[in-house]
Amino acid sequence: MGAPSDDEFGLIARCFAPLAIDPAARGLKDDAAVWTLTGPTVMTCDAIVEGVHFLPDDPIAMIAQKALRVNLSDLAAKAARPDGVLISLIWPRTRKTAEIEGFAEGLEADLAAWRFRLLGGDLTSTDGPLTISVMAFGALLGERCPARADAKPGEDVWVSGTIGDAALGLKLRLGEFAGLNEADAAFLIDRYRLPQPRLSLAGLVAQEAGASMDVSDGLIADAGKVAAASGVRVQLNPALVLLSPPARRAVEQGLAPLETLLCGGDDYEVLFTASPEHRAAIAAAAAQCGVALTRIGAVAEGAGVSAVLPDGRDLGSDRKGYVHRIGAR
Repeated sequence: MGAPSDDEFGLIARCFAPLAIDPAARGLKDDAAVWTLTGPTVMTCDAIVEGVHFLPDDPIAMIAQKALRVNLSDLAAKAARPDGVLISLIWPRTRKTAEIEGFAEGLEADLAAWRFRLLGGDLTSTDGPLTISVMAFGALLGERCPARADAKPGEDVWVSGTIGDAALGLKLRLGEFAGLNEADAAFLIDRYRLPQPRLSLAGLVAQEAGASMDVSDGLIADAGKVAAASGVRVQLNPALVLLSPPARRAVEQGLAPLETLLCGGDDYEVLFTASPEHRAAIAAAAAQCGVALTRIGAVAEGAGVSAVLPDGRDLGSDRKGYVHRIGAR
């Protein structure tokens, strides 16, 4: 058995209670937090699991930050400002307890950076993989929370940032492709390990977006989700999708097909639709936020998603992307 300070309660007191400085958290000494809501609140819950969303030897502080940031990405896409978070940490018995301190350090850094409040959660052990479940709360910045079902024919389709970096980063980590220089490889791996939630765009989304969601399962697949929810056809032009210089070099050198970037997932960028009349306002707001926004297609009557490559293949024909297969067959 570990020392008393390494049991559930000792670890909470030592590693996490110092982060829970808001009175609502009650110092993590109670069974629940008491939080007064002041307006419409957006709630989201995402879990990340070792071997599925991160690799066992990824830096533990980055794992903590990824768990938080994938939820922040959802809030950004729903026009919300981050406010509070509950975290359940399910720790493997085979992983050293001392790493929990590194996990808490990564968490502390992001709580401070994103001005987020730790309100509570749970700490338990498992014979299975490391699992982190986060429930995040945010204050709605506008009059409505844009849904996947809000796209209308005639609207433009926009996406933030660059697409495909994380998919290539994961392939590099798995040894599935090589040939890039060291700096490019390091950039792509970092993009896989550490998403950059586009919270600075939340106000723009609140003001301009029709439909909106974050891209987590791949650009093509997630555009298909908007199409299905809205009963429309989403037409994307792959040539317009912004790629980072390392990703573009990988494509140009024949190291990775463009299809991998558009379908790979883990981008955590914001995908939204908006009126063509507001193009100039959207571009100006994006420039002020310092985040790249690219118009990559349009919404039309019909169903499904289309994304035709230069060779004539339509990536939207089978909505390629990451899908969790649940349970045994």
